[in-house]
Amino acid sequence: MERRQRGVSAGLLLLLYQISQVGLQNIPSVTLGVLVLNIFLFLNPMRPLSEVCLSVDEAVHKKNWQRLLLAPFHHADDWHLYYNMISMLWKGIMLERKLKSVWFAYVIAVFSVLIGVVYMVLEVLLVIILDDPSYEMNCGVGFSGVLFALKVLNNHYNPGRVSSVFGLPISSKYACWVELVAIHFISPGTSFAGHLSGILVGLMYTMGPLKKIMRACAAGISFFTEPDRPRDYYSGKYSVHLTKNLLQLYKQFLLMMRKPIGELCKWKHTEYTKYSAHVYLLNLYYFSGHVSPFLFRQVWG
Repeated sequence: MERRQRGVSAGLLLLLYQISQVGLQNIPSVTLGVLVLNIFLFLNPMRPLSEVCLSVDEAVHKKNWQRLLLAPFHHADDWHLYYNMISMLWKGIMLERKLKSVWFAYVIAVFSVLIGVVYMVLEVLLVIILDDPSYEMNCGVGFSGVLFALKVLNNHYNPGRVSSVFGLPISSKYACWVELVAIHFISPGTSFAGHLSGILVGLMYTMGPLKKIMRACAAGISFFTEPDRPRDYYSGKYSVHLTKNLLQLYKQFLLMMRKPIGELCKWKHTEYTKYSAHVYLLNLYYFSGHVSPFLFRQVWG
């Protein structure tokens, strides 16, 4: 578990900068709401991380079930928040336009809770299989489990597309699994079970009964139904406009990278350099045309 950094949050400043460059008017309402909620709880956490993180011991044995709701929306530090919210920004813009706002909000709410449940089931299985009770104590926070699930949905609605993972072209069908393993090796402190839970919930929605169950629960509410699949939700004037905005954002980001960030957030240049390569590489993958985010510093991936 990482302790939240005090003082100026360079990751938060960079996140706000990039959101402003995309433009609030170009961010759908639910996606924007998720961004605002996560940023607000980062600045004003309801409780210390040790009291909101999700584990089998806390949620089941001690019956702190509220952690199922709190854990996904709290982050360990500013860079954990940054990577997750940049990923949410891109996925949210794409998927909310396709699913429509009400259904997308429904998906986010269900996924946030269900991923936590699946995560605890996986941890219990590890306890049984490995005969190691310490897995019940593993405590995770962060939104990346939901992001993995959304990535599964995104790939499902765009079959045959190719994603770039570490510069290698990977079929979207397998991209989630490659990233799951790659992130675990790059950042050993991340939660493999948390990421896997997101993928499994995404598959439950796209290939299993989850979508039907959600439809049944929402039956009878006229505005609360999943829209029909459009011909291609990447096409049209909006896609062209969004692409231009993202390219412009990336160009401005590269120009910003040439300046000492000490001018922006009063960090020492050496501290900025420590993170600049990671931030540059992450943005290169997000805005290079083959959008396949992988997150460097997360607790839940």
